Amino acid sequence: MISSRNIGMVAAASTLLAAAPLSAIFQGWTWLIESIIAVAVVAGVAALTRLARAPLWGQVLGMLAGLMLALTWLFPSGQELLAILPTPGTFAYFGDLLAGSMQDMRSYGVEVPDTDPLLFIAVLGVGGVAVLVDVLAVGLRRPALAGLPMLAIYSVPVAVYVDSVPAAPFVVGAAGYLWLLVTDNVDRVRRFGRRFTGDGRDVDVWEASPLASAGRRLAAVGVALAVVLPLAVPGMTGGLLDSLSRGPGNGSGNGSGSGGTSGRIDLFASLAGQLNQSQVADLVKVKTSEQSPFYLRYAVADELRPAGFQARNPSGRSVNGDLPNPADRAGPGVRQTTYQATVEVTKSLSMSLMPVYAEPTSADDLSDNWLYDASQQVVFSNRENSRGRKYSFDYVRSTFTPDALRTAKALPTEHPLRRQMTATPGPVPEVEELVKGLIQGKRTEYDRVLSIYRHFSADNGFRYQLSTESGSSGQDIVNFLNNKVGYCQQYAAAMAWLVRAAGIPARVAFGFTNGSKRDGDTFTLTNLNLHAWTEVYFEGAGWVPFDATPAYGVPGSTRSAWAPDTDAPEATSPSSGAPGAPTEPGASAEPSDVDNADRDTDDGLALGGTTPNEQPPVWPWWAAGLVALLLLLAVPALRRLALRRRRSGSAVSGAMASATVDGASESGARPVVVSADANRARADAHAAWAELLDTLVDFRVPVDPTETPRATADRLVREALDDDDAIGSARLLGRAEERARYARDPLTGERLVPALRAVRGALATRADRRTRLLAAVLPPSVLLRWRTAMADRSGRMVALTGQARYRLLRWNPRRLMAERAGR
Repeated sequence: MISSRNIGMVAAASTLLAAAPLSAIFQGWTWLIESIIAVAVVAGVAALTRLARAPLWGQVLGMLAGLMLALTWLFPSGQELLAILPTPGTFAYFGDLLAGSMQDMRSYGVEVPDTDPLLFIAVLGVGGVAVLVDVLAVGLRRPALAGLPMLAIYSVPVAVYVDSVPAAPFVVGAAGYLWLLVTDNVDRVRRFGRRFTGDGRDVDVWEASPLASAGRRLAAVGVALAVVLPLAVPGMTGGLLDSLSRGPGNGSGNGSGSGGTSGRIDLFASLAGQLNQSQVADLVKVKTSEQSPFYLRYAVADELRPAGFQARNPSGRSVNGDLPNPADRAGPGVRQTTYQATVEVTKSLSMSLMPVYAEPTSADDLSDNWLYDASQQVVFSNRENSRGRKYSFDYVRSTFTPDALRTAKALPTEHPLRRQMTATPGPVPEVEELVKGLIQGKRTEYDRVLSIYRHFSADNGFRYQLSTESGSSGQDIVNFLNNKVGYCQQYAAAMAWLVRAAGIPARVAFGFTNGSKRDGDTFTLTNLNLHAWTEVYFEGAGWVPFDATPAYGVPGSTRSAWAPDTDAPEATSPSSGAPGAPTEPGASAEPSDVDNADRDTDDGLALGGTTPNEQPPVWPWWAAGLVALLLLLAVPALRRLALRRRRSGSAVSGAMASATVDGASESGARPVVVSADANRARADAHAAWAELLDTLVDFRVPVDPTETPRATADRLVREALDDDDAIGSARLLGRAEERARYARDPLTGERLVPALRAVRGALATRADRRTRLLAAVLPPSVLLRWRTAMADRSGRMVALTGQARYRLLRWNPRRLMAERAGR
């Protein structure tokens, strides 16, 4: 019974460790605390039922009842008896929680908040798995099968994550599973009673056998490989190597645009990878009823940290439901017009965000897995991606007059949106001083924003350039404000930072400009049309776009009446085609050079961008990998060739030395040194025989180590050789090895190397093509020798480990106490 209780406790702890992947889903740790309570109740009830010697079905019923009591206490409906006894109202409440969990799973993006429905379904699942693991590991004594319900927990984040699942929770869960297996193995060994070793000593504590130790090492290596290989192999995950090689704002990227939810990918780096591609790829085709639409957007970054703006995980309801009506918050002077658009995403764009215009009011042809976040105004999904999607939606285009924005009232200081969207990492003296000078004397929030917007003009020294300049301030925002050279990412992020420093809500938006590929009412947007701009919040108007990036650097740039192009020169004639003519509100400023229009080679949107580099060609890496693979495959063949040449060289030198000594003795020039010749001849015979045995292994001829050399040679002649030269050579090699082993005088003066060649040639002629290929590329003799060496080293390590464990067990407190009690 004690062993059952021990395994039961380990089963409960292993279940909690297996639930570690749920930490990647929840924002907080409430789920873990409540799961610990539920699993502890299940384990306690299981121990009590086993103590009462209840049958297995009674144990299962008891654990289920304990789980129900724990859920009743953790999620009360207010109708319970004594706070823990469920009533029909309790079960009705649990049904409501289950229904609410389904809705919340469709509504929230990863990571989810600690809502009662989601916590209930998580605790119920972990508690149910705890019951199954206890039944399998303790009741049925099949702990290996307990891995199946544990794996069910890990499948939850795998199912909801678009991006790769973190590796650390998998390691923790695997460790719990291995702990359960080891505990069961220890208990099975202890059931045999007192153990005795081969050296006559008795063991009253458990010691691992070499086989069990090897099994645990193999299990640990398997888990390590399962974690490391997906992280190391390119394309299997978007995790470790991708984050290490990409870095912030370095302009590199895979250009795939793929990723998880917007909070899990670096929008700046993803955009940089697309813009820096050497090839132009069509990403989106949009058809709209609006003559001059604004930018098509897909994400926002509204968390300002020391490293720059980052995106939050969106959350919302189904896009097919009732979407917010922008007219409900429209103030005086805001003009709203409804349009209809159809978007077709190509197969070159795959992400969990869907491009839409700023204020959609309805959507068609999208499943309920696509959700709409009203605060961020983005459409996202935790289960699907945008690749190859075609959908339609209605949207409202809001335009504003400068006077209408001037009349907008400032949000109260304690307003949640103002507190969140004006947060900065900390006071930066250079930024604070600049903002103070820009907004001095400006009475309205719009005038302050407009003053900051106009600061990023050519008159103030700002230039759009394909390379940036490093600074010495240690802060990217200060470097950009001092150097005044950058791309759209620096302009958008810097303006949003300055607006926030002025106490006005601001964020960075991501999307596409209108580009230069237009056919009637259809725009074709490429990876080089990706862009970023600033959005500022005004009461009664909502989020108003401001694009501070110079219009001449952005193809398809759009300007408005409230945010005009500050770098456009004054028009000298009313001709609309004159260079530098001011654009009308909502008009698109197109560069004159069509070839350069799609070359907005931004280095990304990180505030501290670096000089853009051309994407390095991929073929050198593939070539290097192919060469490395070929070298790795050639190692066994090279090893076999080196071993053959060493043996052949030894035999040749030995034969020559023997012949020289014999000739000298016949002429009487010098005496014969028999001992030196005998030692050399024996070594040559052994080398030739070892080479013959390796040759037999290479050509799949059975080798019996119990046979004498002559018996092996005779069997080789009978079964594998039919050429007279090869037969004589085989008998010669057998006779040489036999004399070297058993005779006082070994065989000398024979040509062993030609004999080896003759036997090898005869075996190669007799073998099929596959055998010859393997003998040349992957010699079985080398692989067998390596396997044997690894087994020997493993055995020595096991022996050393056992010796060390035995020495430590000599000082085990239990042994010392047993010896003292015996005295």
